[in-house]
Formats: sequence, structure tokens, C-alpha cells
Amino acid sequence: MSARPPCRPLSREEVRSLDVLAADEFGLPTLVLMENAGRGAADRLVELAGGSTPRVLILCGPGNNGGDGGVAARHLDARGWDVSLLWLAEPETIRGDARVQREILERSGVPQQAGPAPDDLDARIAGADWLVDGLLGTGLTRPVEGSLRDAIEAMNRSGRPILALDLPSGLDADSGRPLGVAVRARATVTFAAHKLGFDAPGASGYTGDVTVVDIGLPGSLLRRFAR
Repeated sequence: MSARPPCRPLSREEVRSLDVLAADEFGLPTLVLMENAGRGAADRLVELAGGSTPRVLILCGPGNNGGDGGVAARHLDARGWDVSLLWLAEPETIRGDARVQREILERSGVPQQAGPAPDDLDARIAGADWLVDGLLGTGLTRPVEGSLRDAIEAMNRSGRPILALDLPSGLDADSGRPLGVAVRARATVTFAAHKLGFDAPGASGYTGDVTVVDIGLPGSLLRRFAR
């Protein structure tokens, strides 16, 4: 039996089409994909921590990238790690699968807060050993503004190691250039396939070490995007 061929680097639109096709053609729930992504991210952070159990702060946006962060938090909490979340969004704007994850975490007693960037954001970040960036995903096409920009700048100036989910927040998935500002991660766990912009000159200064996480997409779907 031949091995599943790896995907070539994908554009923003191709990444979006993967999720749509998985749901429409294969009936694969997006919550399943999110679960696999977040669990893979948690496993990667365990590897990076090298046997220690660091304090982790996960910064989440209102969309699917934040939902991935929520799943990662649950798996780290299950391992006994000290983990907390900041949702950089008003509670009513957290919808869909991300809202499901936030509600599960609330019932699980994992510390989390939603709203604009808090006044003590720098202190919160300083109290963590690792940061997880779940603010913005591949869909970003305009410069980062407001609380999300404040959070990215605070993360970058903290000196704390950052694990980015799918891609560093603020990095254009196609060009590999920051949209005003972007997270400078020590490592990135990217889901299903490398993003087109990761190969651009200078992009590695934002992504750090990149690991592709299998999120359970059908092989017949991935083969459409094979090298």
C-alpha cells in the first residue's frame, strides 16, 4: 500500500476549500477537525517543553483559530498543566465551533476570560512560561488593529516562547509577510499542509520551526492537493 502523498503548500483559498469539501462531500464535522488540530498542537507543546510542565497562557480570537486554542487548553489541562486562556473578543462574538470549545472549558473549570486586551496583559504574559497564539488564522487579509494588535505586540516584546496555531497571527498566508504586525513564534503547528507564504523570504523569522499536524482529512481529498 502506498503512503499518503504529502500536500504541496496551499494558498488561503485552497485551505478554505479543504474544510468546505471535508464537510460537504465527506460529511466530516468541523468539530472533529478542530479536535484533531488542537490535540496535535497540545502534543507538540509537550514535545517542546521537554519533560517540564510549564505555565501556559493561550490567547484566542473569536474564530476557529481560537477554537483550536480551546481544544489545546483542554488537552493540556487533562495532563495536569497550569493553563489559562484570554479570548480577545467579546463573549457574544465567539460563535460556532469556538463557542462550543469555550463552553466546554467553562464547564471544565479551566480559567478563561473574554473581552478586549486587559490592562494587565503584560503582567499576565509575564506570568506564563509559554504562550500559545490562537488569535488569527489564514483568513486574515487586512492589517491587524485594536486589541488583537495590542496582544501581538505584547507577546512579541515579552521574550516568552510562542507556539503559533496554523500560522503566526498577522502573517499573510499567501505572501508570508506581516499585515501590519505579526507574531514572532518559536514554533508553528500548521494544520493539514504548509501554507504558501511559509516559503517566502523572511517568513521563517515569524514561523520558527514548522510542524504539519494531521487533522484527519480523508486521503482522497488530500490527494487532490498532492505535490
